[in-house]
Amino acid sequence: MAPTILVVGATGSTGKSVMRNLSTLLESKNSKYRILGLTRSLNSPTSQKLAELPFVEMQEKDWTTIDADWLKEQEVVRVYIAPHNLPHQFLDESAFYNALLQAGVKYVVKVSTVEKYVGPTSPVFYGRSHWASENLLSQPEFKNLQWTSLQPNLFTNTCITSAVDWIKQYQKTGNQETLNIMLAADTPVALIDPEDVGKVGAHLLALDDPTPHNQAKYVLNGPEDITGKQIVEAVEQYAGVKAQDVKYKSIGFLNDLFTANVYPKTFLSSFLAGCGYLWRGECSTSNSTTSKEIIELAPPKLTFADTFKAMMEE
Repeated sequence: MAPTILVVGATGSTGKSVMRNLSTLLESKNSKYRILGLTRSLNSPTSQKLAELPFVEMQEKDWTTIDADWLKEQEVVRVYIAPHNLPHQFLDESAFYNALLQAGVKYVVKVSTVEKYVGPTSPVFYGRSHWASENLLSQPEFKNLQWTSLQPNLFTNTCITSAVDWIKQYQKTGNQETLNIMLAADTPVALIDPEDVGKVGAHLLALDDPTPHNQAKYVLNGPEDITGKQIVEAVEQYAGVKAQDVKYKSIGFLNDLFTANVYPKTFLSSFLAGCGYLWRGECSTSNSTTSKEIIELAPPKLTFADTFKAMMEE
């Protein structure tokens, strides 16, 4: 078996991009690596399509069950992970990193969260969890496990899903519902497409020597700022009709999380705190700069228009 690069969540929003870009990069180098993508279902169209890529093998496995023995059996030497943001994130993530260390894995690229969220006193609960994980990896005991943390801005698709759904519903019924927009009307945010995040991860994993990026925390922003009004303008232009009822700073998406008991309702204030950073303009290009190392390695290029078009064509 060849030395293996493990991609946790290979069919996820950033994982798909890692798989595609990494396969291309390794093919160009005539690489010795195998890419092992984890998925919940080998029968999904996405899993089957990824399995056709050069160097790629797909397996069904829950990453929270991975131990050192399994990693050794698979000859894993490098890893990409975008961990969940559930209340037990640190429990699962820290156990995973301990397994990597025990198995002799050399390098891990982890997806963190918005730069402004990460810290020991962050009001955003998962920002504290990411800080704790990175603090753990920074300890002397983990010196043999090199790592890089990616801190992407708000994902474009997360922000505009409600807008895309509004258009499709209007096209189907001819009736307008409230157009819910997460962003503030006039406050800019440097939204980033998860495809660009995955591309960065792939470039890091494909490096001959990732040592210069060890223990680095890189900020990733999209190439432009977007406001809530600009999203509405795009919706109206595409639908060919003026939206009659627009709600900015909408947090309706949180209702689904609480209704489904994904999070306890006591977490509402934490989610609102995260939104506050966006609404105050702290996540714009003027207040959050993409790390120069990322600009040199694989600069984010996909615009809001690119993501919007792709989502409308799905």
